[in-house]
Formats: sequence, structure tokens, C-alpha cells
Amino acid sequence: MKVMGLDVGTKTVGVAISDAFGWTAQGIETIKINEEKGEFGMARIADLVKEHHVTSFVVGYPKNMNNTIGPRGEASEAYKALLEETFSRPVVLWDERLTTMAAERVLIDADVSRKKRKQVIDKMAAVMILQGYLDSKN
Repeated sequence: MKVMGLDVGTKTVGVAISDAFGWTAQGIETIKINEEKGEFGMARIADLVKEHHVTSFVVGYPKNMNNTIGPRGEASEAYKALLEETFSRPVVLWDERLTTMAAERVLIDADVSRKKRKQVIDKMAAVMILQGYLDSKN
């Protein structure tokens, strides 16, 4: 029973997968998407779902600091609906406020170069989203 965590942006989707016990999250990859053209990476996600035997999803839900939902939150809601329609599996929206900043702080503290941070920040944010969800369940 593995869970896939997704950090959805306008150009990329960071992907993380839980272990079989639902204890830890591991970063898998960053999928290139094009929100403007309606290209959301579903074919690649389908490959990963099959490869990792994913039974459910957690999608980062970027609420505003005052708890309201802005355009990026609405985009996450739409992505959730697309996942449910495509895969017929449960999808949870998970409050991701500050996860990208936290991921960047971890990478800076680890002395990762700016160029490398840009390549892995979304995957790292997906790990933090999924780990937060897993921790709340255990």
C-alpha cells in the first residue's frame, strides 16, 4: 500500500513515494508539465503508479497564510479531480504552506548549489508534503 506525494506547479510536478509500510517518503523525480497547454504528466504518473503499486495520492494544497484558497490552491483542486478521474484512487489535499521554503532551507544547509537546488526543489517539496501526511497517520 504505497502513497504517491505530488507537489504541483505550473511547469513541474515533484513526485515522492512512500515505503510499503507508509512510514517514510522518498523523492522519485520531477515531471515536466505545461499547465497552459493542459499537459499534466498523467502518462508518466501512470507509469509510476504501476511501477510502485500506488494505492492513493497526496497532493500539496498551497493555502494562503490567512487560510484562504488562491489560484494555486484552485489548480491543486483541479489536479486532484484529474487524478481521481484518471486513476480511480483516493486523493488527499495536504496543506503545504511553507514546504517549498523549508525544502530550499534544507538544500541550502546541505550546501547544494543554486543550479542543483532548482533541479530537485520540487521533488524535495513532494517528500516534505508526503512525509507530513504519513506522520499524521502514524
